[in-house]
Amino acid sequence: MFEPFPGNYVWNLATNLALVCGGNHGEIDEACRPVREAAKSGADAGSAALFDSWIAVADQVTRNADADLAAGFTLSAGSKYLRASGYYLAAERMQSRDYAPRWVAYDKGLELYHKGSALRGLHVDKVEIPYEGSAYPAIFVHDGSGTPRPTLVSVNGLDSMKEQVNMAGHGLSNLERGMNTLFVDQPGTGEAIRKRNLPAVYDAERWGSPAFDYLLTRSDVVHDKIGIFGLSFGGYHAPRIAANDPRYALCAVMGANHVWGQRQRERVKNEGENPVPHYWDHVLWVFGFTDRDAFLDYADQITLDGQVDKIKVPFLITHGENDRQIPAFNAQLSYDQAVNSPKRALRMFNKADFEVEHCGADNGTGMRDYIADWCAQTFAEMA
Repeated sequence: MFEPFPGNYVWNLATNLALVCGGNHGEIDEACRPVREAAKSGADAGSAALFDSWIAVADQVTRNADADLAAGFTLSAGSKYLRASGYYLAAERMQSRDYAPRWVAYDKGLELYHKGSALRGLHVDKVEIPYEGSAYPAIFVHDGSGTPRPTLVSVNGLDSMKEQVNMAGHGLSNLERGMNTLFVDQPGTGEAIRKRNLPAVYDAERWGSPAFDYLLTRSDVVHDKIGIFGLSFGGYHAPRIAANDPRYALCAVMGANHVWGQRQRERVKNEGENPVPHYWDHVLWVFGFTDRDAFLDYADQITLDGQVDKIKVPFLITHGENDRQIPAFNAQLSYDQAVNSPKRALRMFNKADFEVEHCGADNGTGMRDYIADWCAQTFAEMA
């Protein structure tokens, strides 16, 4: 993994994710250089300084986009707005709840994401998914033709958001293979937690089934070819949903997460790397808890033991062999227990793939494209 901050995994991860999401190496270098010394104090201590440096670059890229737009260069402006969006969202993701500037950055990131997408001529529909008396937001990415396509529901990880996952190329990779994508901010992530105060739940089918119901209302979706994809913590959610809602035609994960609750107890003992600074503050916020011990008791339910064996559709697991957050044995557990899947597959990514870290953060193309290939192939095999 590219490591501009030696010894600071969390900041290095954020930098790599920003690159994967379409960031420019020169702009990201400009954002990182001023805070190299601050990085030595640890992931939490200097996160506000990191925010300021990244926002300064995001602001300048936005001004550059404004100049392009004023000159009538709409495609160039759109590209820059999308990059700026990625920087605002990357900076926001790294902050604690009580850091007020993050909320302004988040709103700016969402605004520029849709502005850039429109200028680039991308087909990104804002969507509301009804959920237990409320609704959570999603975006539906399609080709604008109205042609019915197989469709994937894309589920976030613990700290990712729908715009980032699409900017990482999943929507385009799927479209190139004839598939639409519904990117959800499920409860506990993105807008759902930031704007709706909807916390995460262990029984993900509560919100996973409504996503399927929504897709049944669209004429540009092949209704018997709807699959579900999850990355990182979504590697728990997606199989759980497929196990409990047999309408989903397939399931694929980028990063297995078979015993996520167990991993939280290990993190108390400082085992494994964290995905974000202020980790426990973030986790308690995501799940709506104030007490860590109470959360850990709740999280004991977050396991795929007794779930994966209920999956009766094709199931793909991908994982990086040097995943420093979630040990690779999680992938083997999910594969071994998927005994009722008619087409189960496990693909471990290794050094030859140039992609060994958590959810392909060190490359961003291998797992993404392999999953898209496998899903397209599997849909094509269906009657």
